[in-house]
Amino acid sequence: MDLDIRFSCAEVNWNVVSQTLKRVGMGHYTPDIHQKAFEASHTTVFVWHAGQLIGFGRAISDGVLQAAVYDVAVVPEYQGKGVGSIVMNNILSNVPDCNVILYASPGKEDFYATLRFRKMKTGMALFKNPVAMADKGFTE
Repeated sequence: MDLDIRFSCAEVNWNVVSQTLKRVGMGHYTPDIHQKAFEASHTTVFVWHAGQLIGFGRAISDGVLQAAVYDVAVVPEYQGKGVGSIVMNNILSNVPDCNVILYASPGKEDFYATLRFRKMKTGMALFKNPVAMADKGFTE
């Protein structure tokens, strides 16, 4: 599969980003909110195949010590083909000396474990909608 990996937000259709996040069951907002979040991020990765955006992710970071990964998603038709690993490895290569945290969708922990991530014992969250996040399995 011939993939085009880009680090720029140029030419991204933010409707596709929003709809992809919705399709895979992740938090999604209006396209303009996603555009603002990605453009404000330290690292962005977009994977294209045949002119179609098929996967993406981002990290916020100080670039020195700490980073957090968000919004890693692959369209369902391309899941299980290594696209998620490409996104994550490209994000991680841009924050090589940082401690990296993320919160994964429930059920995706095994995927992140293959990338050397481990469950945290002290992870805490203050969500805008705590009931919804508990219902989705993110919090106790």
